[in-house]
Amino acid sequence: MSKVSNVLTMLQLLNSGKKYSIKELSEILEVTERMIRSYKDDLEKAGIYIDTIMGPYGGYVLNQSIRMPVRKFKKTDYELLYKYIEEEQNKDTKEKLVLLQDKIKGVYKGSKAEAKELNLKDETLSKYNCLTRAIKEKRKVKILYYSYNKGENERIICPAEMFLFQDGWYVAAFCLLKNDIRHFELRRILKYELLNENF
Repeated sequence: MSKVSNVLTMLQLLNSGKKYSIKELSEILEVTERMIRSYKDDLEKAGIYIDTIMGPYGGYVLNQSIRMPVRKFKKTDYELLYKYIEEEQNKDTKEKLVLLQDKIKGVYKGSKAEAKELNLKDETLSKYNCLTRAIKEKRKVKILYYSYNKGENERIICPAEMFLFQDGWYVAAFCLLKNDIRHFELRRILKYELLNENF
């Protein structure tokens, strides 16, 4: 995640009026405590002063009101958009909706707290379970996959491994259509079916 996004997330947390220790902020933003101090310095250079409370129960507190950028997408917004993507027939419109979905997702990559609110894992959980079962039982899976350049296409894959890359789950699988190993993002698997065929 970018430094700017981290600084904005830290400012949003402090803008709630709650006191945060450096350790708490470093755990939420998943950076070192040294980086938290650096973010504080950057904010103060921009004229946003954060008070430091000393002692074992100390931390950072913001004693001024800051107008934050609006970041109010909700889980329901994301789910509604996902429904429209599934139903959309026009290739160009579907691609624009997927890009918009990525932008919304980017807003919520700021912190663990925001990720919990959006709960991005929910949309891929059943796909993940199906594919891990296929890997364990060595069974083929039929998928309807959306690719940016070709739109929707049906594939039969032999899943080999699940992996997380840039906040998204992927499956590495042998694709029978391409006769080669391919990586499929779970978010773009529109339909899936565990087949009774082994590989």
